[in-house]
Amino acid sequence: VSLSVQPPRGQVTLGDLLGLRCEVAMGTGPLSFSWQLGGLGTILDNIPHLEWQHIGDNDNGHYQCWISDGDSVAKSPTVNVTVL
Repeated sequence: VSLSVQPPRGQVTLGDLLGLRCEVAMGTGPLSFSWQLGGLGTILDNIPHLEWQHIGDNDNGHYQCWISDGDSVAKSPTVNVTVL
């Protein structure tokens, strides 16, 4: 599982655009996605791409994508998003 961030390194200026994309190289059957944020647990389900049009201070944190094929769960590396 990979997690890509735009802009790179997850540093974004307050009010700017931020995108996170979760991808998997291999998988069988239907895949389900969930997004985790720090200690808050699941914040969104079944969306492989997150996009903020105007990022805010409360969007700081450590994001991780989980992908399940129904039998197992794979987790992406954690990305730290910092709003400047």
